[in-house]
Amino acid sequence: MSFNSLAFLVFLPVVFCLYWFVFGRNLKWQNLFVVAASYVFYGWWDWRFLLLIAFTSLCTFGSGLLIRKYREENLRRARWIRTANIVLNLGILALFKYYDFFAQSFADLFLGGRSDGLLLHLILPVGISFYTFQAVGYTVDVYRGQFEPVRDPVQFFAFLCFFPQLVAGPIERAADLLPQFGRRRSFDYATAVDGLRQMLWGFFKKVVVADSCAIYVNEVFANSADYTGMQLIVAGPSRCTGISPVIPTSPSAPPSSSASTCTGTSRSRCSAGASRSSGRGGISP
Repeated sequence: MSFNSLAFLVFLPVVFCLYWFVFGRNLKWQNLFVVAASYVFYGWWDWRFLLLIAFTSLCTFGSGLLIRKYREENLRRARWIRTANIVLNLGILALFKYYDFFAQSFADLFLGGRSDGLLLHLILPVGISFYTFQAVGYTVDVYRGQFEPVRDPVQFFAFLCFFPQLVAGPIERAADLLPQFGRRRSFDYATAVDGLRQMLWGFFKKVVVADSCAIYVNEVFANSADYTGMQLIVAGPSRCTGISPVIPTSPSAPPSSSASTCTGTSRSRCSAGASRSSGRGGISP
């Protein structure tokens, strides 16, 4: 679910009312509702993503308790548990985020680009980097004795899947966020109004300003060869020294005085650039 979507505009008021006025009297139920609402929010893109975040949460919660148990009795075992959980979390992240990239690079280098049966074509789960590094940070803090692991799984699951920062960050340290799920929270009108004011200002900056600018920014990135202002600025001082770097330019770029600068070793480059510019609109090595 995207923050600037109609679904979220319906989702948030419902969650707000239920959170404060139905489940607000019981901390356990309130945290459980946070988990449920966060899973609805996250699963809106693809319900299969929920299996992954639930697995990460369960493994990290259990490893925290085991690390605390063996930290004083058997430090070596605690170290192995810490390492195993970190490798598991980072391994999942690497699988979804980087496997196809490295597999394709391997195929290009050694298999002539033939990657049939090698790529997995996995869908990258939204926000996986945020909750993965948050889980890793929790594990490290528990191992170092900087934070005592929680024994309430609902509290921990709420910490790892809290929907306002799940898909856009920031990555929170356990000591900063997790204890807040262990304290009773009461409704404060001024705080709620301030939160809504911040949200409206954020909507203005995102929908009105950023999305409007994106129309032109996307056009530039989609046709980068036609927008070469910085390349020309870089090329200018270089040409003033009589050295001609290979700077890609567009057909609409102003002509350079190639005859005056094409001397010595740069002459072959200039002649090649002149021939290529008529065909592809750029200077190639």
